[in-house]
Amino acid sequence: MGNSICLRLICLAIGYAFGLFQTAYFYGKAHGIDIRQHGSGNSGTTNALRVLGTKAGLIVLLGDCLKCILAVVIVRLLFGKSHGDIIYLLCLYAGAGAVLGHNFPFYMGFKGGKGIAATAGLILSFHPYFIIMGVVVFFGTFFTTHMVSLGSLLVYACFMVQMVICGQGGVFGEMAQAQLYEMYAVTAFLTLMAYWRHRTNIVRLLHGNERKTYLTKKNQSEDDIESSEKR
Repeated sequence: MGNSICLRLICLAIGYAFGLFQTAYFYGKAHGIDIRQHGSGNSGTTNALRVLGTKAGLIVLLGDCLKCILAVVIVRLLFGKSHGDIIYLLCLYAGAGAVLGHNFPFYMGFKGGKGIAATAGLILSFHPYFIIMGVVVFFGTFFTTHMVSLGSLLVYACFMVQMVICGQGGVFGEMAQAQLYEMYAVTAFLTLMAYWRHRTNIVRLLHGNERKTYLTKKNQSEDDIESSEKR
């Protein structure tokens, strides 16, 4: 039992260590600003996109995805052969650690991002079945509504549902039911944390005044004009 708990903590720590690389913060510093003092104050992809532009947003997205992917890959390499029966659970702990490291970096006063790009890295590296769901739900929502928060929240909801469906459907191999329940619990924790960190966005969504995000300044300007005309 003790070794089992220790193994999980090791995977969580590996993920947390990778999650500490704050791509938006370091990119902002390289361009002379502290991203936490601009826009929404979050050290994440959306704020980098709004404050520093499309190029910065894409670089931050890539960096935050990659750090979670690397954490999961390392856990697979370290424990894939010796603990193949629970490797998906261990990878999930690594991904959770990366999200926690991104959201709560100790050297930045535990003030990071909201963990969505890091979660994207987890979805991309966890199992092929999850990739299609994540891409279709997020980009389908984003290009329809231009609301990053709505797409992110829907991805998490689908991630939770798909985790249970795949687990009960035997996608993760011959894993014991207790360990499947543990996977559901970890996923539920990540989902609840994401919703909590998006609580102000949820309020704005409910009131119909959530801010939209665009990849080009032209679309942003057109939306501003449309909004002013409505007012």
